[in-house]
Amino acid sequence: MTSTKPSDQMNQLGIVQAGAPILDTPTRRFDLPTERTAAEETTARLLEVLRRLAEVHEFAKGRGLAAPQIGIDRAAAVVQPPDPAADVLVLLNPRIIAASDEQDGQYEGCLSFFDVRGMVPRPLSITVETAALDGTVTTTTYETGLARLVHHEIDHLDGLLYTARMDPDVEPIPVEQYRQTGKQWTYRGQ
Repeated sequence: MTSTKPSDQMNQLGIVQAGAPILDTPTRRFDLPTERTAAEETTARLLEVLRRLAEVHEFAKGRGLAAPQIGIDRAAAVVQPPDPAADVLVLLNPRIIAASDEQDGQYEGCLSFFDVRGMVPRPLSITVETAALDGTVTTTTYETGLARLVHHEIDHLDGLLYTARMDPDVEPIPVEQYRQTGKQWTYRGQ
């Protein structure tokens, strides 16, 4: 009996894998509301893949997916918070406009190279501007784990993988050595 590697499973779901040029290239922003239909179609595709992901893997920390990961070079991402009953966040043309100086390091995984986990330092709080389909811009502040998830997806839209954020002397570890599967990230005071 052969077992399927996590990255093979993600590839079978249509997730673009590391090494593909689309993952290293900043995405094109939507001109909203003019490109509303394109934004709606991209979001619908992201939500469908996000739903299928939940059928094949437990995501205790939440999960996210950026358009380049499904082969679309547009500035759209979706994030499912750790609470499965919470609404999915739709991020169109997101841009981080502020980040806390206080950071922490936590292990992250990426659907585009799901065989490893990497220790990534990120701000504990970020403020993000996003566009609505009608073109209006809203600003939201995310904290701790949700800030980490949103930041990770915005990095994808900027052509960055989490390895670009890792300290230079730190390497990702094989998923088999990772001991936090099925557990949420922990933060002081939680």
